[in-house]
Amino acid sequence: MSVPVSQMWTVASYVVRQKLARRTRYPLVLMLEPLFRCNLACAGCGKIQYPAHILKRQLSPEECFAAVDECGAPVVSIPGGEPLMHPEIDQIVAGLVARKKYIYLCTNALLLKEKIHLFQPSKYLTFSVHLDGEPEHHDLSVCREGGYDIAVEGIREALKLGFRVTTNTTLFDGADPKSVRAFFDEMMDLGIEGMMLSPGYSYDKAPDQQHFLGRARTRRLFRSILSNRDPKWRFNLSPLFLEFLMGKRDYPCTPWGMPTYNIFGWQKPCYLLQDGYADSFAELMQETEWNKYGTESGNLACANCMVHSGYEASAVDHTFSSLSGFYATVKATLFSRYADDDALNSLDDDDRSLHPPLVQIANVNETLQDMQV
Repeated sequence: MSVPVSQMWTVASYVVRQKLARRTRYPLVLMLEPLFRCNLACAGCGKIQYPAHILKRQLSPEECFAAVDECGAPVVSIPGGEPLMHPEIDQIVAGLVARKKYIYLCTNALLLKEKIHLFQPSKYLTFSVHLDGEPEHHDLSVCREGGYDIAVEGIREALKLGFRVTTNTTLFDGADPKSVRAFFDEMMDLGIEGMMLSPGYSYDKAPDQQHFLGRARTRRLFRSILSNRDPKWRFNLSPLFLEFLMGKRDYPCTPWGMPTYNIFGWQKPCYLLQDGYADSFAELMQETEWNKYGTESGNLACANCMVHSGYEASAVDHTFSSLSGFYATVKATLFSRYADDDALNSLDDDDRSLHPPLVQIANVNETLQDMQV
């Protein structure tokens, strides 16, 4: 099982309470960004491109706790930047564990072996390690030679010490489905708890704008990858969201399901777009013009988005909205092979040569020197 029963029960009972209270908009996962700076400069990232004076800033543990308490979501994801670069990340995690929040600390794992002594294994803490595929592809994606090997060393150390570990994979145009499936096998053999997947989103600040997936390409890619599934693969995602990626379902975006808090405040409307900031969670929920966002809104910034931060909460909400949604989830959990001859044949179609590799960008060491960290 990819998620502990206690976590599934906590999330399920929380969602049921929202339904009984007739809340149509509620947070499921808080995206808590305590800093933007990073020790990588990935070509598809829109965070490390901030100016140095912004990259020097960070949230205090007290600011993090206040945001978590105000939001009330049962799950807290801590992306960045690279959270392990925060000098008080251990205090932040300890405070959230004390609040019995299920934490996904997102990391590229370059510092994991060095910093792991700061943490204690807990059912509430999971290291979500960023790996974008097999070694060659991952290293190119993060613009760091040897990054894959360092991350895998960190994963092995965390697993040895009894920590929960998952992976977080972002796929771009040109990804090889056969290579991605081989990567899944490697991660299962490594012993991680589960895998998270998402198509890349075209941040305006990202230096490589050529390789973000449109919706048709996303569905074609994920259908090739996720059909004819190996039963040993475990995913840390709603099974209905995986069907959404494969083109078997269509959902509206629910950006309020995974609200973001960072050094600027509550980000409107979501983790991926920046249309201003709210001073409080209540203001975010009440004053954001939600009808302006999502594919169905006609907003060009949302046109090709199928990212989990916008649509997985939609899939979870569907699970608990009706008996048909619950039945679909159970069915997708028990019958997850998705036999598909056309998808199987497509694995041998190698048109990746039509897409040049992700661009390499400035050396991250230069960026860190500019920040004087």
